[in-house]
Amino acid sequence: MDWKKGILNQIQRTHKCCFEMSHIETQKKNEFLMHLSDIIEKKTDIIIKENQKDVRKCEKQNYSQAFIDRLLLTESRIRKMSSSLVNIAKLDDPVGTVIRETTRPNGLLIKKVRVPIGVIAIIYESRPDVTIEAASLCIKSGNCVILRGGKEAVFSNSILVECIKEALYLAHMSPDAVNLVKTGGRMGVKYLLSLNNLIDLVIPRGGESLIKTVVSISTIPVIKHYKGVCHIYVDKEADIEMALNVCLNAKIQRPGTCNAVEKLLVHKDIAKIFLPRMAELFVENNVEIRGCPETMKIIDSAKPASEDDWYEEYLDLIISIKIVEDVNEAIAHINKYGTKHSDAIITDNNSYAGKFLEEVDSACVYHNASTRFTDGGEFGLGAEIGISTDKIHARGPMALEELTIYKYVIYGNGQTRT
Repeated sequence: MDWKKGILNQIQRTHKCCFEMSHIETQKKNEFLMHLSDIIEKKTDIIIKENQKDVRKCEKQNYSQAFIDRLLLTESRIRKMSSSLVNIAKLDDPVGTVIRETTRPNGLLIKKVRVPIGVIAIIYESRPDVTIEAASLCIKSGNCVILRGGKEAVFSNSILVECIKEALYLAHMSPDAVNLVKTGGRMGVKYLLSLNNLIDLVIPRGGESLIKTVVSISTIPVIKHYKGVCHIYVDKEADIEMALNVCLNAKIQRPGTCNAVEKLLVHKDIAKIFLPRMAELFVENNVEIRGCPETMKIIDSAKPASEDDWYEEYLDLIISIKIVEDVNEAIAHINKYGTKHSDAIITDNNSYAGKFLEEVDSACVYHNASTRFTDGGEFGLGAEIGISTDKIHARGPMALEELTIYKYVIYGNGQTRT
């Protein structure tokens, strides 16, 4: 099949760059990032024009507004991408960092040193900004990258990869260090995931069905970015004004993202005071409310929440609300229905906060802050390649350090084992 030969050729070319990329000096990596920042700023109009082709196509096919928002590139979003590249250039290069060093009684000096992973395949859906994030972080951490974006963003991803290859060339690095696979459809993805001799790691970013599909068929190790069923628990000792502001921000600031709040848990003692005001703000901002029976007694406009609602990631202006007995019930609910992504407690009681932060089993737990901060840039990591909900070496926002692995380097002077 021609598409299969094409994919294999692309990945082989990328694989050949591995040794060179793993030894590229930091200065050249940063030159690439600065060139890319300049290029996407200068080509903003062209990028937006190509992006609009994707947007119009998806609008004609009646994709949701939240989906369109994830797809859309604007001048401000492109400026943010450009700025993130500058920030990544300022970050320390993790490659070569000594994690730990020890001298054994026999005189062996053992160092645990960060090294690149190799070839990383990123499989993602509608967000073209992932193209820039993935390439920039992989190159800065000494990796090569295979990009497989969704068909919904093919024009956007293509122009962005053109910019990336131009920046690699200007920095005197191989343009094949980054390649975009566009052919083969679903069979192309399945074939890509079989090339475990050429690809070292797969990171899927997208809906639950995409990630489950990748995990089920991949012969390559996968770091999962599962859905974000994020919760906020408003405790009986919460500051009401703070709770209103934080909950509204976490839901409406950008509802189509994985760190937007999807479920609101409210202590029974504060529900009659807090929920009418919260509901008013949600209704003003076109948020559909689904609630437990007790919530529906307080909020007339609430629809009944089903059992499935507590598991669902809406990625839209919808929220489910449950009234709970106390912090213990809130924690139990989150650990049952949550996805180990991001969860928050709003309270002035430090004892309750400490219990929540310790016992909620999520990658990111918050006290008195919006879940929307789960983001590589917001964490000072420059950017991220995804939010890992796995319990492996990478958990939470995956940035430069999480895109490296380590090896042991041992220095001796003739030691032999007896």
